[in-house]
Amino acid sequence: MEENSLELTILMPCLNESQTIEKCILKAKKSLEENKINGEILIADNGSTDGSKEIAIKNGARVIDVFSKGYGSALIEGTKQAYGKFVIMGDSDDSYDFSNIMPFLEKLRDGYDLVMGNRYKGGIEKGAMPWSHKYIGTPVISYIGRLFYKSKIGDFNCGMRGYNKQAILNLDLKCSGMEYASEMIVEANLNNLKITEIPIELKKDGRNHKPHLKSFSDGWRHLKFLLMYSPKWLFLIPGLILMGIGLIRKFFIYVWKFKNSKCCSRCSFKIIFRSNGSCWFSNDNIFSICKNICTK
Repeated sequence: MEENSLELTILMPCLNESQTIEKCILKAKKSLEENKINGEILIADNGSTDGSKEIAIKNGARVIDVFSKGYGSALIEGTKQAYGKFVIMGDSDDSYDFSNIMPFLEKLRDGYDLVMGNRYKGGIEKGAMPWSHKYIGTPVISYIGRLFYKSKIGDFNCGMRGYNKQAILNLDLKCSGMEYASEMIVEANLNNLKITEIPIELKKDGRNHKPHLKSFSDGWRHLKFLLMYSPKWLFLIPGLILMGIGLIRKFFIYVWKFKNSKCCSRCSFKIIFRSNGSCWFSNDNIFSICKNICTK
């Protein structure tokens, strides 16, 4: 099959999702059929050992093996091998509803290059997201992303999004881990792609094992990426703040020493500093060293 021979590829990264992959594929297939979309379901498998690949193939999905480990690696390779003009990506843990893909596709048909889901606007089911992610991690990362890059996206970490395949491939994204989610938005903003956002619902996933996301390490990778891509906020602004603090401190030290200085008994100049018995003094903004010994 030739590249872009289909309108849509529904792309799911997968690593040991045998408990949920079938549900996700069936929902996606039903959506394609009901809406008469010329599309495919593509599973980017990242080394599953629990039979996920076999389940996907049995249910009619196309499966590719991605040997480079990581969430970003699976999605980058999946995007490259997609046959669709558009791609809608989402996790294969049944936390996103693949039966509701039309809002994404409609925006892509309207000419948007990147269509982000927003879980905060669509609703987060109880237990679907740890409180630390819901109230701290994602809001902080999203705020920093909006501040640093003047983005209007409210949910930087949303795992369901749609995009024009060629527009995203042109960005040449590199991040192999979870920070790929932030990289896509940042690069899309820096390259002036047409971006919008739609509300989606996040449900509790159907797995009984721990999620692949590691709160601290993956959160730090997101934050580090946002900082490294913005030298203004990483170097310039902190540098200016520190320089300002230094100048203010210097000013107050100068004022304090000036107020607590005394006059030289022989020359009536105002003493500012004392060093080794000599007096630093000023008059009409001219600084000299008074060689006379100050009298107290």
